[in-house]
Parts: sequence; C-alpha cells; structure tokens
Amino acid sequence: VQLQASGEGLVQPGGSLRLSCAALGFTLDRGAIGWFRQAPGKEREWVSYISGGDGRTLYANSVKGRFTISRDNAKNTVFLQMSSLKPEDTAVYYCGAGCPSIPAIESEYDYWGQGTQVTVSS
Repeated sequence: VQLQASGEGLVQPGGSLRLSCAALGFTLDRGAIGWFRQAPGKEREWVSYISGGDGRTLYANSVKGRFTISRDNAKNTVFLQMSSLKPEDTAVYYCGAGCPSIPAIESEYDYWGQGTQVTVSS
C-alpha cells in the first residue's frame, strides 16, 4: 500500500487550498482515510476522516465548517478542501489509511503518506 499526498502550498490567511491523497493498493470503499497534521514543535493532531463504504465524515472542532473531506472512488483519491485558512493551520499534513476503531487516534491507521506542507502566512 502506498499513499501519495500532494497539494502543498503557501497561501494567505483567508485563502483556500486542496490536498489530495492518492491510494495505491488500498480500496477506498473498503477502508478509511484520515488526515492529520503536525505543526513545528507540536504533536501530530487529527484533522478529518472519511470512512469506507458509506463515506461518513468527521472533523476536528478546529477545522469544522472550514475543511471538507471527500473522495473519488474512481481515482482512489481522497481530497481535503481547506478554506478560510488561518496561520494556525500551518503544518505538514499527512494522510493515513486503515480501519480505525477510533478515527482520531494516529496508531489506529496502518499506512501513511509522506506528508505535504501547508503554510498560511501573509
């Protein structure tokens, strides 16, 4: 299984950016994808989740209403659309794949992508 995260960029506060997580060897309708992020000097934190099968979505309170997770089963890719970005959203974003019992727990995921940098700054 390989996860390829992409979409890194530098955006101004209030701007938007879309991240992608392409899954190779992992079928999205059978497993879940979670997005996490890690800011400098901080622990990795959970951002969002989309389940396999019914595509149920969950969001951390810090991004709820601003971020939207979605997937394209034909492309086996999950997207994280980020809007109204704030400087505190600056971090390396990672996508994880698996069948987590608790979506917000990093260790519940079996596979990880390489991370993609998001910088929000004026």
